[in-house]
Amino acid sequence: MLITGGATGIGANLVEAFARQGARVGFIDIAEEEGRALAEHLAPEVAHRPFFAKADIRHIDQLRSAISSAAEATAGVSVLVNNAARDDRHDLETVTPEYWDENQAVNLRHHFFAAQAVLPYMRAAGGGSIVTFSSIAFMLNMGELPAYATAKAAIIGLTKSLAGRLGPENIRVNAILPGMVLTERQRRLWIDEAAIASMLEQQCLKRALVPEDMVGPCLFLASSASAGMTAQSIVVDGGVL
Repeated sequence: MLITGGATGIGANLVEAFARQGARVGFIDIAEEEGRALAEHLAPEVAHRPFFAKADIRHIDQLRSAISSAAEATAGVSVLVNNAARDDRHDLETVTPEYWDENQAVNLRHHFFAAQAVLPYMRAAGGGSIVTFSSIAFMLNMGELPAYATAKAAIIGLTKSLAGRLGPENIRVNAILPGMVLTERQRRLWIDEAAIASMLEQQCLKRALVPEDMVGPCLFLASSASAGMTAQSIVVDGGVL
């Protein structure tokens, strides 16, 4: 299996969870130091050492090369988790065409090309599961990240289109839409106690979401437990929507 953006945040929790389930995990990230450290940390504790490949997902040639290396190291790919993203805030009036294109490259474009690259491996395996990470951000009228919100909305459309195209080949495609998840990066850059309090007022569950909360839904969609599901979106937001 393969996870993009697996070195830190939600992705790192997914790498650990799948590895502890006994999966052969390959993961891709631009953060080389963190990626290698995670693989090293997990190696003595799991059945199969996770394989880390450094790649800048904005460059599709690097993405394809990393996927090929990971597939070779893990004996194929039957599960793809498109997790990589960067939710930078940006002001409407300062966005340039160059910034817009880069934002889409980080948050949307690689979802398609990663799915395209793993297709031969899933065909060889007789099927597979693709899990895409969207966000509830595009449903909340958040004015401080229009490019990011656009990308996350588009992921839902891509998920449904891929599901329609790949279903006849026994390849399922589903999406997870996290709410506000307290990753280390979120705490460092965007979220303070006031923001947490505001979100908790909107949530049915009166606790902050953490990266581990995304693990169970992702394991479910990747496994045969969801064998009859495709073209679906699972919201994991503590009950905001």
